[in-house]
Amino acid sequence: MTQRGFPLVSPTGSLIGLLFILVAMWYAASSQNNAAAYLLMFALTSVFLISIPHTLLNLGGLKATAESVKPTFAGQEVSLPFEITNESRATRYGIALSLPDFDGDPERIDDIPAGKAVRVILRFSAPTRGEHEIGRLCLASVYPLGFLRALKRVTVPQRYLVYPKPAGDPRLPQGSTRSTQNRPGPELGEGDDFAGVRTYVPGESQHHIDWKAVARGQPLMTKQFATEAGGLLYLDFAALQFSDPEERLSQLALWVIEAERARHPYGLRLPTAEIAPSLGESHFHWCLRTLALFK
Repeated sequence: MTQRGFPLVSPTGSLIGLLFILVAMWYAASSQNNAAAYLLMFALTSVFLISIPHTLLNLGGLKATAESVKPTFAGQEVSLPFEITNESRATRYGIALSLPDFDGDPERIDDIPAGKAVRVILRFSAPTRGEHEIGRLCLASVYPLGFLRALKRVTVPQRYLVYPKPAGDPRLPQGSTRSTQNRPGPELGEGDDFAGVRTYVPGESQHHIDWKAVARGQPLMTKQFATEAGGLLYLDFAALQFSDPEERLSQLALWVIEAERARHPYGLRLPTAEIAPSLGESHFHWCLRTLALFK
């Protein structure tokens, strides 16, 4: 996102103090006809006027790029990395970055040399679950004297995902259920007996991918292992007794975490989707993403 247009300029508290001093010096110089006081007053005024274009130009040539945001859980902290590139021929000083639509503290960059880039991480509290957009980024500067503040607002088309807040009973439900699909014979999961291969489904754990076949130029295939049906765990939205859907989602999120931690193959069953039991980081985030986007 390249910064375009002229920045907004507003006075700071320091400017009020400067104006008070200049008025006091003018009164003293005029009442006593003191040439030295006039000279000092004009010198301070000149310094202030010269600082105005420097303040305005200090935000010129800056390009802000939002990087990808890692998903987080509701109530936790979102870390949003930005790369600020100085495409001008002069060093930029005292740049402050903030997100006006969130409650995080601004981050300050002391200087950005010409043709260089600086990476900054803005942090703020995650709102409710779901997919959200960052909205706006503010670049501000009071360089060089602090009497004026230059401000630019930039639209940031960056989205991020917030998982449901894990809450409820950490104990996994007793007993397992089969999928609603007709699957004769033993179910396939993380057992010890090899049962062949099948086409890899995006989102599944990559732990059992047949990498040797991939090296031979074949498509992605997943190794299957036979296991008893009781070894597969389905986390079922409809089986929970909570009246509030958000409480059900929080409980399911906690069970996903606990099942992954225990290395127990788990699946997810919602009114709008069903995910077959598996394990691994990809499967873990697929389940949490499904919970986050549930409507």
